[in-house]
Amino acid sequence: MNETLPPALLSILLGTRALERAYIVGGSVRDWLLGVPVKDVDVEVYGLPMDELARVLSAHGRVDLVGRAFGVVKLTHPSGEVWDFSLPRRDSKAGVGHRGFEVEVDPTLDTREASARRDFTLNALMWDPRRRELVDHHGGAADLRARILRHTGPAFVEDPLRVLRGMQFCARFDLVAAAETLALCRTIVDSHRELPPERVREEWFKWASRSVRPSAGLRFLRDSGWWVHTPELKALEGVPQDPEWHPEGDAWTHTGHCVDALASSASWRSSPEPTRIVLMLAVLLHDVGKASCTREELRGDRMRIVSPGHEAAGVPMALEFLDRFGCPHAIRDRIPPLVANHMARSENPSPRMLRRLACRLAPSNVEELCAVMTADASGRPPRPAGEPTTVTAIREVAGRMSLSSSAPRPILLGRHLLERGAVPGPELGRRLAEAFEAQLDGEFEDLDGALVWLGKP
Repeated sequence: MNETLPPALLSILLGTRALERAYIVGGSVRDWLLGVPVKDVDVEVYGLPMDELARVLSAHGRVDLVGRAFGVVKLTHPSGEVWDFSLPRRDSKAGVGHRGFEVEVDPTLDTREASARRDFTLNALMWDPRRRELVDHHGGAADLRARILRHTGPAFVEDPLRVLRGMQFCARFDLVAAAETLALCRTIVDSHRELPPERVREEWFKWASRSVRPSAGLRFLRDSGWWVHTPELKALEGVPQDPEWHPEGDAWTHTGHCVDALASSASWRSSPEPTRIVLMLAVLLHDVGKASCTREELRGDRMRIVSPGHEAAGVPMALEFLDRFGCPHAIRDRIPPLVANHMARSENPSPRMLRRLACRLAPSNVEELCAVMTADASGRPPRPAGEPTTVTAIREVAGRMSLSSSAPRPILLGRHLLERGAVPGPELGRRLAEAFEAQLDGEFEDLDGALVWLGKP
């Protein structure tokens, strides 16, 4: 692992005698074993009191005691790189909630006891850079090889946020939770209420932006019993779908295939993080309306399973899901239009249809809708995955009309009417609304055309 560490940090660790008992800990060791790029590196130092650690590190840059109560020292290196150095500690539950812990910093702890406070065995791994040895007291390396998520010890139940961390870890690293870990999670289902919405949101956003197999996280949510806190998703299990169009099974199964299809898309992986979150949550929620709209109905000469209106019915349910953890408007407002319009299929989309679709989608856009629709179409094995012809047609027409990433803007503005003697007031607003409707219908495409339209009786 030494080769993956920042050279300046490695030089400090190997060249500073007082840091002889310093270990790389946490996610960076896990990521190294998985072959994932190592980003944030945390160091845990044994045998030094807080003030002495700060003094030793001050020779290598600026030191900030950002977490004295938690035994954390932040070192800012002259290169601009920043690393956290911490002391081993004991945590004990002292109150309700994610923050209800008493922390005892103890430099004399041994590595086994200190690592036992970590949530999962794969996060309890340590690396000794001097001896170039993996320190694994809890079997994390074997669990990682077997792709098993296992809690480190009984203290797991003291922090309910760890269940949601388990959800996003399963999704990010394609893991299956150990049976005993799931059983433990089920014993603390009610503790969800202790979690601040912003911490819940953080775990869902990690699931939505970093997943390799997001359905593995959903499976963990179901099997741990914690899906009771997402009733919109829980209600999808057992909702039937017409086998001709959905041979994969019920709406819950379909949703899992859809989110996995999105995560496998190169364009999704290369998108900015906020867009990845929007698209993944939109695909997750695109069919939640089916729980209330699905029924059997005679179509032609036989009974078919149908879900008329499920797109519109899903919008308030999607909002309820998002509002439960205080989703910020920059993300929240982009998702309902994608849910409401994910059935907007047309083999031969007209310019009029595309203009109006782009307006309905704002503040999202046609390109994002195409991603959602493609994931929807790809989540139906054994039917072939890929972009359906209807999406290809929409994308091509939207591209020619420069509507892929934004809605049309009004050509005729208030100032144009005022210049021609209009008076401010309701009539002005009504006339502008009529003009925009005419623009969307294709009656004009530029200002000259708009003025001609304006002069018509």
